[in-house]
Amino acid sequence: MSTPPIVPPGACDCHMHVFEDRFPLAPTATFKPPHAPAEAYRKVQEALGLKRVVVVQPTGYAFDNRCTLEAMAAFGPDARGIVVVPPEVAEAELARLDALGVRGVRYMMLPGGVLPWNGLERTAARIEALGWNINLQLDGRDLPQREAMLSRLPGRLVIDHIGKFLGPVTTESDAFLALCRLLDRGRCWIKLSAPYESSKVGEPEYDDIAPLAQHLAEHYPERCLWASNWPHPNTRPVPSERALLAWTSRCVGSDAALKKILVDNPAALYRF
Repeated sequence: MSTPPIVPPGACDCHMHVFEDRFPLAPTATFKPPHAPAEAYRKVQEALGLKRVVVVQPTGYAFDNRCTLEAMAAFGPDARGIVVVPPEVAEAELARLDALGVRGVRYMMLPGGVLPWNGLERTAARIEALGWNINLQLDGRDLPQREAMLSRLPGRLVIDHIGKFLGPVTTESDAFLALCRLLDRGRCWIKLSAPYESSKVGEPEYDDIAPLAQHLAEHYPERCLWASNWPHPNTRPVPSERALLAWTSRCVGSDAALKKILVDNPAALYRF
């Protein structure tokens, strides 16, 4: 059940984190993460046959992007990054980060996040010319009340973890339909990742979340991404990346769609 597919060349993990004990946590951190250095993640890459990676700034480091940028440098040209910067960040700093491979700003709207909703539109406007994205994590049940604002954002929007609906939804629920309308606009992407963060049923099949992932992969293969969410911070027991990739492959069902999700979509979105 956990045998992963043979991934096509150039496959990308679009969401993982690096934690180093020598970087201090911000006062806003909600938990102490594990020591999870870049060299440990290399083993995951090798085991799954992944080539590319997007390092996402953890909430625990708030605006201190040093650990993320260091990890990107360690991974080399096959890495891109998502950072956390304030809306008033200098243009020169944005240009510097872009040259280092940064491709977006993370907005975490759950506990531990440090950027509020009221700055999101300004940030989106500032990063549009760079081709960056707003990387948004929220309780997907809030999408109906945020849909109008998210629909008018300039530039690109990426939503985490199958929408991360923290309560039961179906493909006919208002919240899921709001997600689909955002995807219909052609400037939004969704990560088929971390089903364990919203599933009430749990592994191995995440039967309450699988229909959502299947619907998204069937109707929006050009808007889907895959991610491991390694090292699965604050999650016990720690899930298997091999099993998660295999689960996504089963949800996607088509080799052609899986290539889009693993290779083509991230290559275009993150400019590999």
